[in-house]
Amino acid sequence: MTETDDTGAGPTVAVPQIPVDDCAVERNLDRIRDRVAALPDRVDIAVLPEYALTGFVDDDRIRAVALDRDAALDRLSAIADDTGVALTAGYAERDGDELFNATAYVPPEAFTGGSSDRDGEATVYRKRHLWGEEAERMAAGSERVVVDTPAGRTGLLTCYDLNFVAESAWFADRLVDALFVPGAWPAAHVRNWRLLLRARALDGVRWVVGAGRTGSAGGNGDGDGGGDGDGGGDGERGDRSERRRYAGNSLVARPDGRVAAELGRGERDLVATLDRDLLADQRDLVGAVSDMEK
Repeated sequence: MTETDDTGAGPTVAVPQIPVDDCAVERNLDRIRDRVAALPDRVDIAVLPEYALTGFVDDDRIRAVALDRDAALDRLSAIADDTGVALTAGYAERDGDELFNATAYVPPEAFTGGSSDRDGEATVYRKRHLWGEEAERMAAGSERVVVDTPAGRTGLLTCYDLNFVAESAWFADRLVDALFVPGAWPAAHVRNWRLLLRARALDGVRWVVGAGRTGSAGGNGDGDGGGDGDGGGDGERGDRSERRRYAGNSLVARPDGRVAAELGRGERDLVATLDRDLLADQRDLVGAVSDMEK
């Protein structure tokens, strides 16, 4: 487990870095349940990778395994309620004849005065910018999403969305305090993943949490055992096997663009506190975002 040394007040976020078994929903759910249940008690939010529930394949099996929204939210809600941890996780969503790359935010139930109520609303974002073969199977989403989480107003992005500066600017205009970014970034381009997460923290003066899938297509966990290396180069080309090897390298970027905590490719947990005082201080220093509040 990798943890920050932050002592300031703020929510604690975790990224359980996992491989994903493509087209194996129940196996993926079991893995997610076990990893979230094993997190420290102080964790408020767990962010999991893109397609964490379903995986993704470029053939008709993805249609068979895709979940409708209620089914996906029911499964994630059960884990959130059992663990008391809010979840952000990706899945292939079926809506009529269309398929979407979806990311759900699901808060746990809160128990007060002998009754229970969900601590906020479950929310789903559909990825707006599709990458490569994904665009041949999935429909692009049309709406951006901001949700209230323990980290404050939080924007949801998915993987390749990071490349589009207009997405970052839209969230900056709405003064989000954090971005949660499930990803399945190719290992060949890991340096770009790390750079873009830091850039989106800096250009919006906010916390950014990137959850990277590790392992390879199909689900075999071939991580590096948890080392801190970057997991690969940043070349623009590579053979098919390299493109389907996932980067891992989950990362929390501070509002000043520095790395608060990060992983290599191993199946480990990243745990960090999103310090509210640090966020406020950096916004006062930079001015670009704090001026929007006036």
